Amino acid sequence: MGETPEHIARNRARWNDTADEYQERNAPQITEQMRSGDLAWGVWGIPESELHVLGDVDGLDVLELGCGAAQWSIALARRGARPVGLDLSDAQLAHARRLRADAGVDVPLVQASAEQVPFADGSFDVVFADHGAFTFADPRRTIPESARVLRSGGLLAFNRAHPILEIAWSMQEDHATERLVYDYFDTFRLEDPDGIVGFTLPFGEWIRLFTENDLVVESLIEPRPAPGTRSTYRDEVDLEWSRKWPAETIWRCRKR
Repeated sequence: MGETPEHIARNRARWNDTADEYQERNAPQITEQMRSGDLAWGVWGIPESELHVLGDVDGLDVLELGCGAAQWSIALARRGARPVGLDLSDAQLAHARRLRADAGVDVPLVQASAEQVPFADGSFDVVFADHGAFTFADPRRTIPESARVLRSGGLLAFNRAHPILEIAWSMQEDHATERLVYDYFDTFRLEDPDGIVGFTLPFGEWIRLFTENDLVVESLIEPRPAPGTRSTYRDEVDLEWSRKWPAETIWRCRKR
């Protein structure tokens, strides 16, 4: 496998430090979908029933890359899927084990990096994440790994920040601006003030990476929150911005 990249160790340490705070702050939003089964995407909680990203998962083997407390995987298990939750942080997985026990569902949990997925080729029908590993891991490693563990015809689906948001939001500011502050072509690795490392690519680079790994883009969704939407992640200023410009992207790709 070679030497573990520096950003993996850094992100594991930072998520271990912040997992309790993250879950406490955002549990009202993300745990409710686990309980109700009404799945919702992104920081604005836009329903799966509106976006139709995963579709019917009954009977499918599903891998969530960067599962956090596994709220998504638990909800998918209740929909008849056979999910596996993978996360880098043992502190996040401690929350996942607690929620799994409370829910009484069978969701295997694995601690690993999405850049080195510990499963055999062709193990899953669906690989997905709502942010998760597709924000905090190197896409030049996660996309090949995702494609490798997908079966022929399998679905790769993930949500992450939109490039427009990333180049309009300075790491030193509380909100995105109406001006671009970063170079679109030079934002592959971004480090926030807390030391967490994130990654991004221009749209053309994402498509090239998919194509190189036998993934065909079926759709690119740019979800727009409705007026008055509330979020534990964002405030009214962010809502106004996200109503005018895309804040997130959801990629749907199919393995050849």
